[in-house]
Amino acid sequence: MSIAIGEAVPASRPGISWAAVFAGAVVATAVTVMLMVLGSGLGLAAVSTDTAANPGIVTFGVWAAIWLIVVQWVSAFFGGYIAGRLRPNLSGIHADEVGFRDTASGLAAWAVAALLMIGAVGMGASSALGTAGQAVGSAMSSVAGSAAANSDAPDTGYLLDMMFRSENPDANSADAKAEAGRIMARGLTGEVSQDDRAYLARLVSARTGLPADQAGARVNQVLSEEQKLVQSAKEAAEAARKTASAFALYSFFSMLVGAFIAAVAGAIGGRQRDAF
Repeated sequence: MSIAIGEAVPASRPGISWAAVFAGAVVATAVTVMLMVLGSGLGLAAVSTDTAANPGIVTFGVWAAIWLIVVQWVSAFFGGYIAGRLRPNLSGIHADEVGFRDTASGLAAWAVAALLMIGAVGMGASSALGTAGQAVGSAMSSVAGSAAANSDAPDTGYLLDMMFRSENPDANSADAKAEAGRIMARGLTGEVSQDDRAYLARLVSARTGLPADQAGARVNQVLSEEQKLVQSAKEAAEAARKTASAFALYSFFSMLVGAFIAAVAGAIGGRQRDAF
């Protein structure tokens, strides 16, 4: 296209208005926070101190997942709509290009809002991890000090116990319970051997005066209860893993649809802007 002498040259116009994008992102973030607060209130209202009246874990998890999806979709719509509606009207551009820019503005507002929420969650997680790290550090220091007093490693302490075992153990010594605890600790990750069970039975018999068979039965009962606790912990860990996996998948799905909703809302806001 040729331009006549003296004709004004049209200034280049940016394809996106970051002011409108950030306005939409702020609105989307605020709506997310507002709905999350509402969801927390509804969740607390749905439970009570009477455990029999509370919904099951699966039911509560489904409700939470549905609410997170609703929060993502509603906030994405508001953010995308605001970004598209506030974007400056550009004349002399093909309608398809205007629609694309409005759609892109809504999508950009959703992306900025997502980054803002991730940043806020990340700061909270970082603080929690820092506190946990200090606790773990203190625990590790205590374990290290205890290990140093027991030949530098729990397994080494257990092996030393085996080396100096007696057929007539002194169950009244201060180290008897500690030694029994080290034996039981091996049952947390495996099976307590028959030799260890027999030694524990001798310790119990020497301490309580029970006959050997009754002491052995008591040892077997305690170790059985320990295995039940270990199994319960494994089941809880497995349930937590499945819940985390489902939450991640639900979050991905809700964010994917939220991005689409924000883009469509941006186009809707742009059309209403140009209608006036």
